[in-house]
Amino acid sequence: MLFLIVSFLAAFVVTLLVVRSSAHHAHLSGDTDKDQPQKFHARVVPRVGGIGILVGVLCGTLLAIGRGVDEWPLLAVLVGCSLVAFGAGLIEDFTKRVTPKQRLLATIAAAALAVWLADAIISRTGIPGVDSLMLIAGFPMALTLLAVAGVANSVNIIDGFNGLASMCVAIMFAALAYVAFQVGDQVIMVAALIGLGAVMGFFVWNYPLGLIFLGDGGAYFLGFWVAELGILLVHRNPEVSPVFPLLLCAYPIFETLFTMYRRRVVRGRPVGLPDATHLHSLIYRRLMRWAIGKRDAANMLRRNSMTSPYLWALCSLSVAPAVLWWDEGRVLSIWLLMFCGLYLVLYRAIVHFRTPRFLVRKADHWAAPAAEH
Repeated sequence: MLFLIVSFLAAFVVTLLVVRSSAHHAHLSGDTDKDQPQKFHARVVPRVGGIGILVGVLCGTLLAIGRGVDEWPLLAVLVGCSLVAFGAGLIEDFTKRVTPKQRLLATIAAAALAVWLADAIISRTGIPGVDSLMLIAGFPMALTLLAVAGVANSVNIIDGFNGLASMCVAIMFAALAYVAFQVGDQVIMVAALIGLGAVMGFFVWNYPLGLIFLGDGGAYFLGFWVAELGILLVHRNPEVSPVFPLLLCAYPIFETLFTMYRRRVVRGRPVGLPDATHLHSLIYRRLMRWAIGKRDAANMLRRNSMTSPYLWALCSLSVAPAVLWWDEGRVLSIWLLMFCGLYLVLYRAIVHFRTPRFLVRKADHWAAPAAEH
């Protein structure tokens, strides 16, 4: 618990300093693209929240080294590898000139370093037909690089509203820490607790007021950290099902895959072209806009913050069974298929203006206090 507290306090303080000094660096760090289809904020906000998260992880890692945690060099190596992915994202946050392809390549390079230095490689998948391919030279390496880059990119994709990506990742870190504790893997548990503390130190300033954004640096860093801990947990502990980390990250991963399909196949557009038809965007536009109709800054902020809890709940629907049946591959596979089906049903219902009634009632309930003002 000490690791969580230290990383939380470090991230909390550093993020506060970034927020308070934003007037001096907003011309570089501010998110000024308010007119883009996937943007929903009404003012310029610093998008370098990853700095506080990184400092929180670094402080937690130094504490682990100082206290002599078992296999602490592994933790230090992971931090070093993560700097490659974080650096590419942070440069984009400041310059707005790093392309998605370049960021993905940096994340792949970071994953390759982790394979080389930390043996963080996918050695089994639990997927029929795929495990036989693991015997082919180079296939495990290629699959690992693809998985890490995919998870990092998926966290960046769901980073659309205050607290959305950070809380989802926090839930995943908590699940990783729990399962690592169950199998006695101390270094993975400590790494997950450090990540949890750091992201929550940022979350306090990001939700609900949106005083700072995660940014590409923070999103890619967190995605890389979650992916690597999931891979290492499975690789080091045979009792953990390889489907566990897949179900754990089901929401951002499936959101990404569905977005690629929707853009390329359905609409015939480039995969990397931004749009406003993600599930979280639809919930904002179809539920929150009806619940709070005015478009002034205060109501836009309120709608933004009211959107995220819906997606936290959706994320939890995959994380909860992953935690309960972490060693039961078949059960996890069934839950994974059920989650994907639920996502598609929910998406289709909202697109066709048939939003489930309980969601509409909840939106109306939350909006009632605003109407009184």
